[in-house]
Amino acid sequence: MEEKRQTLPIVLAVALVIGILLGLLIGRGRTSRRSSLLPTESSRFDEVMSRIENEYVDTVNWKEIEEAGIVAMMDKLDPHSQYVSLSEFNAMNDPLLGSFEGIGVSFRLEKDTVTIVNTIKGGPSEHVGIKAGDRIIYVDDSLIAGVKLKNEEVMRKLKGPKNTKVAIKVLRRGEPRLLDFTIQRDVIPTYSVDVAYMLDDEIGYLKLGKFSATTYREFVKAMKTLRGEGMKKLIFDLRGNTGGYLNAAVDVADEFLPKGSLIVYTEGRSRPRNYMKASRKGMLEKTPVAVLIDGESASASEIVAGALQDNDCGIIVGRRSFGKGLVQEQMLLSDQSAIRLTVARYYTPTGRSIQKPFDEDHEKYMYESFERFENGELFNADSIHFADSLKYVTPKGKIVYGGGGIMPDVYVPLVDDSTEYFFTRIVNTGILFQYAFDYADGHRAQLDTYKTVEQFTNSFSVSCEMFNEVLKRAEAKGLKGKDVEIEVARRKTNVLLKAYIAREVYGDEGFYPIYEPMDDILKRAMQELKRTETEDF
Repeated sequence: MEEKRQTLPIVLAVALVIGILLGLLIGRGRTSRRSSLLPTESSRFDEVMSRIENEYVDTVNWKEIEEAGIVAMMDKLDPHSQYVSLSEFNAMNDPLLGSFEGIGVSFRLEKDTVTIVNTIKGGPSEHVGIKAGDRIIYVDDSLIAGVKLKNEEVMRKLKGPKNTKVAIKVLRRGEPRLLDFTIQRDVIPTYSVDVAYMLDDEIGYLKLGKFSATTYREFVKAMKTLRGEGMKKLIFDLRGNTGGYLNAAVDVADEFLPKGSLIVYTEGRSRPRNYMKASRKGMLEKTPVAVLIDGESASASEIVAGALQDNDCGIIVGRRSFGKGLVQEQMLLSDQSAIRLTVARYYTPTGRSIQKPFDEDHEKYMYESFERFENGELFNADSIHFADSLKYVTPKGKIVYGGGGIMPDVYVPLVDDSTEYFFTRIVNTGILFQYAFDYADGHRAQLDTYKTVEQFTNSFSVSCEMFNEVLKRAEAKGLKGKDVEIEVARRKTNVLLKAYIAREVYGDEGFYPIYEPMDDILKRAMQELKRTETEDF
């Protein structure tokens, strides 16, 4: 019977859900707004559902069909409208809410065992003595090591309401037996500012990972700290920032722009045009800024970059952003699952939509970045072509384009150097990342002697033996390089492996300062800011 349930045509699932949603609309007294394209109460959908209910050979699991139908309907819309099942809801929302309730650790599944990467400072796990490198073997007497759990399953076991307790047994290097801990869950903060520090005597650097409910407060706090340390110019890194809350983006952009400046406006079929403007004197209005973007900068990060670019504020440095100009609203369903439905488009101050084209091939849309690699865009800005119909002009006469992301003012291409191919393969296959974890895991006592990032940076170096181990692991995966490629890989590994190890010990605060020499976009932004005086901005 189960097999027959799974073979029901998806169209029946879609029919069921449309009928249910129509019923909700009718029940809420909104029939006057019903589109003529929607089925009537006596439609074919109702008829088909009735036939299934009364005449289908087996009992039907309507819940499974309903869920599959909602997913199918969302797939017929734009690539960003989606269904969020009840089981996925918290996992998708927690990062944007700014906190969750749990035990306060970050972990990774290493050889089918939950391995603690680090404990959150001040969190319940740190309080009871959990350490980086500990392996969780049991949770509440249930074995979780070696049983092929997925990340989501582990999180469900470790997360839970504040003040509830969970008992765990951990394996710790050097200890002859498992260690018992009882942890009382608490509210665990999540942060959107990955790192903020001074690059030199006058240039501050802030990397923002997402736009969450706490982003603005974090941003202002970090800016005050950097200004207290002498910051006169800022590099604002939005690379890899896939977005988040619209209001958070508006609040952050507000700090760069004079009061009354247009930041963004939104408009949809059932959403009237809504203008969002700078509402106060920004604390960074007179601060020269370079905003870093790349192909993974999307949505809210593009709103900020577009607002500054269209208002002739600072410079945008990097590579063309993702191109998401659609606004989603999250709407709860009766079982506390949700749909994230696209309700409007957003437009930058000059009036451009930066949404890139899409069709029903959502996978192709999401992986369009590979096309940018294939067509040479990532290596040469001349490979990018915008239609004249998408041309817009800023107040100071700068030409900008819509229809495909934010094009930076200063484009920094990838280095097309064949001697780096071997090193690139080592990085992309995860060899370097995995070795960094293994090294840190096996040398915790030694690494703990470095009390600060500065001590580690000044005293630790990648040895020849460590690089040879990297080569051995690469060879085991069938990767071999020529002599010149190996020397290039050695030079770059000395920096990147050290940065990866620092991240294992200190988090992002350890990684970014060490990685700086390899970051071409960051170096170019520093060059641009160094030759620009404050009054030029």
